[in-house]
Amino acid sequence: MKYFSLIILCFFFSCGNKEDILLPKANVTIVKNVEDHSPIYIFFRIKGKDTLAEVNRKNSIISTNWIFNIDKRLPLRLVIPGVMKLQQKKREEKAHKNELAQNYYSYADTIGKNLAFVPFTNVYYKLEKPKSGIVVFFTKNNEILVDNVAVKREELEEYLNKLPSHKPNKYVFCFGKDLNFGNYLQHKIFIQSLKLIKSKLELVMVNTEFIY
Repeated sequence: MKYFSLIILCFFFSCGNKEDILLPKANVTIVKNVEDHSPIYIFFRIKGKDTLAEVNRKNSIISTNWIFNIDKRLPLRLVIPGVMKLQQKKREEKAHKNELAQNYYSYADTIGKNLAFVPFTNVYYKLEKPKSGIVVFFTKNNEILVDNVAVKREELEEYLNKLPSHKPNKYVFCFGKDLNFGNYLQHKIFIQSLKLIKSKLELVMVNTEFIY
């Protein structure tokens, strides 16, 4: 794991190398160590006036944990379709399937000064608007809308806990398609930090994320 961290940090800091990846940053570690892993890289590329997401998975082994190293500048509309294809490939694998193998996003913990990971194995992405539930939408401008009502980040936990309901609310997390991956990952980490009342724990359990 130590050597893997050094490799990633070289990608992160080595200016001038066309293979650079600028990893997302956060001030907390969700998962610190991942054993038996394979790297997948999604690079930020410019071709003319177009931004491209270039996937390199040539060293990935289907039976291992996959670590997705994704450039933080890429918009979700370019990143998520590629992630979905790789997720589906791993889920459909029969011959070498490992039920214990997980998928993780990598990022740099700026406080702990280490590489860290966010698991997303059980997340299912949809490139559309949800048809039901209370929509918690993180916009491309990093605003938070709850059913189109703007809520400050520091007030979101309290706001969700005070929403009236006669039964457990079904919250649906949504993200703007032009939101960059770095901010997206910070939002995912923030969501995991929310302390919600027991009757609304379904918020944490919903595994479908909508990108539009």
